[in-house]
Amino acid sequence: MTKSIHIRIDEDQYDELSDFKDRRGYTWKGLLLEGYRALDTDDTTE
Repeated sequence: MTKSIHIRIDEDQYDELSDFKDRRGYTWKGLLLEGYRALDTDDTTE
């Protein structure tokens, strides 16, 4: 099953992300997953 994610961002933010995505050769999905992987840590706070 395919799911969708929709977010609202300012045009300037969109342009910045779109330029970065294109420079790196990512799709929007790829950009999202790469960001997730960069931020994911095994740190847990208890």
